[in-house]
Amino acid sequence: MAKKASRGLAAREQQIMEVIYQLGKASVAEVRERLTDPPSYSAVRTMIGHLERKGHLRRDRAGVKHLYSPVKSPRSVGRSALRGLIETFFPSSPGDALAGLIDDTAAKLTAEDLDRLEQAIQRARHEETEHGR
Repeated sequence: MAKKASRGLAAREQQIMEVIYQLGKASVAEVRERLTDPPSYSAVRTMIGHLERKGHLRRDRAGVKHLYSPVKSPRSVGRSALRGLIETFFPSSPGDALAGLIDDTAAKLTAEDLDRLEQAIQRARHEETEHGR
């Protein structure tokens, strides 16, 4: 059985999506040449077809070949993946997940990042007060 890397994607499908996000648009051959230990061309084509049917990729014709591009923005997909990780590993305490993430990345946070975090915390406090959570 294929190992799941993130919400609903097998590990190899996740790798394919990462390649296509890096390139913006890619043919099957371009994806295959960037995969570690790549499967056959037809296997990559089949996996890309699955990703297209699942709604993750769109296909456009470029001459005689097809180019595949992501349907959703990397930010949207990243937020969804992060939500899934928090739901899976920190279901009773999303605050622990967020605090840990901040602790682990503190050196990389800019003043602008910290301002956005403060605003998000204020919105969360406001919602908690309004809805009595």
